[in-house]
Amino acid sequence: MSKIEQDSFSSVLSVNPYKKSYYSGVASFVSESTSPSFSKEQFAISYLNTNGFITSLIAISKNIPDEDLFDAINSKVYDDLGLDQAVEYSLQYVESFNNLDEDNRYFHVFIVDPLSLTQVFENTIENIKYLDVIIPAPLLIKSLYTKDLISYTGTHCFIYFQENDAFVTIYGDGEFIYTKSIKYSFIDMHDRFCELYGERIDYDKFLNFFTTHNLKDTQSDYKIFFIKLYKELFANVNDILTYAKRAFDIEKFDQIYIGSQVDTKTKLYEMLEVELNIKTVEFEFDYGFEGTGEFVDQLHSLMHLYTTLPSDEKYIANFSPYHRPPKFTQRESGKLILVMAASFILAFAYPVTYWGLTYAQDLQKELLQKNYKDLHIQRTTREATIKNRQADKTKSIKLLAREKEEYINKKNTLIKIHDVKVNYPMKAKLLAMFTKDFNTYGVHLQSATYSQDSISKQLHFSLIATKDKKITKLLEHLTKIYDGKFKFSLELISYDYEEKRYLSELKVVIL
Repeated sequence: MSKIEQDSFSSVLSVNPYKKSYYSGVASFVSESTSPSFSKEQFAISYLNTNGFITSLIAISKNIPDEDLFDAINSKVYDDLGLDQAVEYSLQYVESFNNLDEDNRYFHVFIVDPLSLTQVFENTIENIKYLDVIIPAPLLIKSLYTKDLISYTGTHCFIYFQENDAFVTIYGDGEFIYTKSIKYSFIDMHDRFCELYGERIDYDKFLNFFTTHNLKDTQSDYKIFFIKLYKELFANVNDILTYAKRAFDIEKFDQIYIGSQVDTKTKLYEMLEVELNIKTVEFEFDYGFEGTGEFVDQLHSLMHLYTTLPSDEKYIANFSPYHRPPKFTQRESGKLILVMAASFILAFAYPVTYWGLTYAQDLQKELLQKNYKDLHIQRTTREATIKNRQADKTKSIKLLAREKEEYINKKNTLIKIHDVKVNYPMKAKLLAMFTKDFNTYGVHLQSATYSQDSISKQLHFSLIATKDKKITKLLEHLTKIYDGKFKFSLELISYDYEEKRYLSELKVVIL
């Protein structure tokens, strides 16, 4: 079984040899290449259609060592499949892990006629010279599981239509189980459609309808014949799934993915889900590639995705006979040249070594001297810069001190202004309010003072009345009306015999 030696390449070129289409990928950007050519920095990958190879499941005894495995598989394939012994077929295989057999190992074997391989890739090789990988198309689907685009759990069926082929492939728990080519390529569908329609129509016209019309919406005469065609297709798929259930002991299919090489308007997955009663979705995935926004054949995307997988995660079944020549160091001529070069180097190594060391020391001395000069200039410049910064810092500190002092003065002024603005109107308002109450009870105000400390704010009123009852009634009124807002206290009411009036000091505490 061939192994891929994928070195560091700057780009990847995917090839569809049947339609002669090419897509180039650099980093995560993929775009169509209209004029491909050979490049040593380009990794080239292509695939084989399902109708281009024979596949079979072969059982091999576990007693056969790995080094004899290829010969054992090759011998059994020729015997079991009755292949022509005169033809040396190209054979690749991948091991199956879906069989629980204590005595045997099982392998999916892929067999290709070398002559057909040459015919398919003749034009491609003329353009790009080498193909690093040619892999059976169904095995590309493995990368969807490896990249976690599909869950490993469950049994999945993949249906894909191309111009020259269509295939049904089955995977179980992320491992390849079975694949089969079906006679529903675009060319086959065109022929069958013409039979159903009873008239030969142009292939391009058929393909245009296939890609641009939605059977749900169209009123075309073609509609009923396309429905018949699809029903035949779905019946064929159902037969394959029924066979696979029996042959591979599959309990059920969890999901079907259906897609085609071209973009279609008709939702085939909806029709197939109704026909087979199995959950079906489109064969479309987010591969993480950027592009031109145009529809890209899913097999091209799968090939680019495949090249990003680690070697131990790939199905390595490489049919390519168009490998690059070995590296220079691995060729016989290269080895001879390297030996001669080594002998020549050793002959001159001793004198050259001493000359080289002397030259290296002189060069090192010059570099150190130059480095010292550069560092001295840098040091002098930085010392001058530091002095300037220190001077700027001193100026800034003095300026900051002045600004702080000015800030404090302005702050104190604003506090005074706020006190005058807030407290004076408050005092005047209170004085006016209480004066109104004094007048109501016939009590006159002789003087008023205001005081405050850290605990309370107080008003002191000197009151004059002709009767002491006026003062007491006033106090009773104030206590009742302003309860909870002010606290009133009246310590003494005295009588002035000369003026014949009563005097009292009313203390008001603002709560």
